[in-house]
Amino acid sequence: MNKAIAALASASLVTGAVPAIAGDEGKHPTIILVHGAFVDGSGWAGVYKILRKDGYEVVVLQNPTTSLEDDVAATRRALATIASKVVLVGHSYGGMVITEAGSDPKVTALVYVAAFAPDQGESVASITASAPPGAPPLPIVSSPDGTLTLDKSKFPALFAADAAPEVSRFMADSQQPWGARALEGKVTVPAWKIRPSWFLVPQNDRIIPPDGQRGMARRAGATLREVPGSHAVFVANPEAVAALIEEAATHAAAKPAQ
Repeated sequence: MNKAIAALASASLVTGAVPAIAGDEGKHPTIILVHGAFVDGSGWAGVYKILRKDGYEVVVLQNPTTSLEDDVAATRRALATIASKVVLVGHSYGGMVITEAGSDPKVTALVYVAAFAPDQGESVASITASAPPGAPPLPIVSSPDGTLTLDKSKFPALFAADAAPEVSRFMADSQQPWGARALEGKVTVPAWKIRPSWFLVPQNDRIIPPDGQRGMARRAGATLREVPGSHAVFVANPEAVAALIEEAATHAAAKPAQ
């Protein structure tokens, strides 16, 4: 576990039967938004509002970020409630989750936002361990129960430098602890090998290096877009994020679910 934490620092219940949610099968797929480490689903509020205004059904997943297995299970539970085609969207560590869960036959497109897009057998720990020499360490704070946060005093500048100061401060103070086990979770079958994907790279990301994101996007054959911005591009620039999601959704609407 300590090795995994060190690798990262060198570079980020529903039970029983659930009724199906009716989607607009003739036009729009349903969008599932999957958050990443240190945050929760509330950060998607701006993106959610745009997508809803444009006629999309949207599910904002509150994944536990305890382990990759737990987070994929939460995503699959959400998928099980949806009758329509789905576009899966993942921010940061959420990219790990959608890569593993995206092979579900309802999923017709993947959207990565400042995210990890791992290959088979890769984990957050293995990807961050290959960061370029001299990459600044992330100020990870480990608690006795094995969960991780970012140093609150450094969070705004590192994670959300282009968000309003009161927003970045709130994000720092309301962090959802990230389970250290999530760092070691390995992807088995990458969904981007069988699903079309889109990738948004914020050019000023200080959590996942932009060059690393570009490399993962190219490897996945993703449609690549770039915008100025921080790791919290989904908070600071929801218009750009929603536009890319809608681009993927338009493609998905024209393609039959598998």
